[in-house]
Amino acid sequence: MEAGLLPGETVVKEGKAAICFPSANEVFYNPVQEFNRDLTCAVITEFARDLLAQRGVKIVVPGEKERVVVSLSDETNEADAQTEEKNGAEEPAVTATVGEKCENGLRVLEGLAASGLRSVRFALEVPGLQSVTANDFSTKAATLIARNAQYNGVSHLLQASCRDASMLMYEMRGKKERYDVIDLDPYGSPASFLDAAVQAVSEGGLLCVTCTDMAVMAGNSGETCYSKYGSVSIKSRYCHEMALRIILHSLDQRAGVYQRYIQPLLSVSVDFYIRVFVRVFTGQVKVKNSVSKQALVYNCVGCGSFHLQRMGRRTINGKHTKYSAATGPPVGPECEHCGQRHQLGGPMWAEPIHDLPFVQKVLSAVSGNPSRFGTSKRIEGMLSMVTEELEDVPLYYTVDSLSSTIHCNTPPLLQFRSALLHAGHRVSLSHACKNAVKTDAPPAALWDIMRCWEKANPVKREKLSETSPAFKILSTEPSLEACFTVREDANPQSRKRHLTRFQENPQAFWGPKARARSCGGISSDLQDKRKKCQNKRKNQITDSSQLKDFPCKKFRQGPCELCNHGDKCCYSHDPERTKEEKME
Repeated sequence: MEAGLLPGETVVKEGKAAICFPSANEVFYNPVQEFNRDLTCAVITEFARDLLAQRGVKIVVPGEKERVVVSLSDETNEADAQTEEKNGAEEPAVTATVGEKCENGLRVLEGLAASGLRSVRFALEVPGLQSVTANDFSTKAATLIARNAQYNGVSHLLQASCRDASMLMYEMRGKKERYDVIDLDPYGSPASFLDAAVQAVSEGGLLCVTCTDMAVMAGNSGETCYSKYGSVSIKSRYCHEMALRIILHSLDQRAGVYQRYIQPLLSVSVDFYIRVFVRVFTGQVKVKNSVSKQALVYNCVGCGSFHLQRMGRRTINGKHTKYSAATGPPVGPECEHCGQRHQLGGPMWAEPIHDLPFVQKVLSAVSGNPSRFGTSKRIEGMLSMVTEELEDVPLYYTVDSLSSTIHCNTPPLLQFRSALLHAGHRVSLSHACKNAVKTDAPPAALWDIMRCWEKANPVKREKLSETSPAFKILSTEPSLEACFTVREDANPQSRKRHLTRFQENPQAFWGPKARARSCGGISSDLQDKRKKCQNKRKNQITDSSQLKDFPCKKFRQGPCELCNHGDKCCYSHDPERTKEEKME
């Protein structure tokens, strides 16, 4: 047993922190979220660097050398280099290091801290902090937070709190009491905490929000999404980016009630959750712009073409700004390409979801100090993709869905991107989907390119139904001659450098975990059921007698009439086995 541990405790190490856990897992912990916590530490560090520089404080990060801006392009910008030198010449007199209390530093709140791992990492890895409040409604969690703060030697920075997170934030709404950084990482939806959060964060402060209810935000339950976020989600290929834009819309809408507005710094969609980092400001004039930043989306149920409809219109004439209702809709009763109807989703955030200069700073810091985080390679890969994305183009298409619509072979990604570039359109990838294509090309241009591809890789037209989207799309001749010759600029730098851009499965059952239970532990029955239900036929059955281990589906519904075999059926007719299968 390590020194300082109580009987039955185990230690989990992540980053610079070592967290004590009781033998019974009474507090929620998910090791797969290490990427989330690493990225948060990196973002808060750069936020602190910018904000504290205005207060005359310079932060010092262990292992960080002289700042070098990382650029994915081969050319260097001399003007930017001169600006860096000029900024570096005026160094503040006061310095702040990790683990030390900074009087002019940031006040941080983690509203739902669980074990306190994230807060302990803030105290140990992020310089320039005045205080860190780790709050949790569970008394066992709050006790564990205090224990871990003492175990890691950060009790002078980290205070444990056992309060309702919303009530705590509501009580800190005063201008002199607000937090500089608020981090919300709940189990499920953060909707019930957003109203308090947008009020309790300071002017220009940082709000970090995680959503793990991706099924709701990705279109499985549009009515539930509306009740939580004020937006209708729809099932589509771009659902992961739409989820990001839905939470940004919800934050901006709730902030607008209090004459505040948001400025997104970084928004990422990662596997089963999304993470957004936004700054919150106050300004009645800027709040009026919010309506023109939201949009509805019309999505064709047949071919997947989509169009955006802004909620409002803003016209600038010199020093005067006029606000008016938007005109629309941008589509007719039926899709012009396939003749099918449209689904209506949103409203959602239609402006850029990243602040590219800020993302570049985070990327430079992480790539210049790779030993700081355990997931540095993946952070570098994802942020590199973010810097390459078309920031003014909401949502995306996927090459496989376009091919599936007309039932043809899928064109190679580079060839498809090259065809768009040859046609004079801009194109990029997306961090939210491996085979995504973000482009400013209209849907008509995309289908013209697919028609040209189909001519070189023909489908069997006689098998297509006359009412199918494929038949209607292919019945129209393309209005352009697509060129599929691969261009050099079709392959982005992040792809050329083979950066780790997407999550690799770290372990079995690595997805969302079950809630921590007061009685201790996560139900082993859940894991047993998962193992039993997955890969039932992984081992190939060579002997037909082995089929007796599986219940007959026809027998469960009534008498077995499978080929009139009756008792000679190769599947089991055991009532007990059938009963167990129904219970599962």
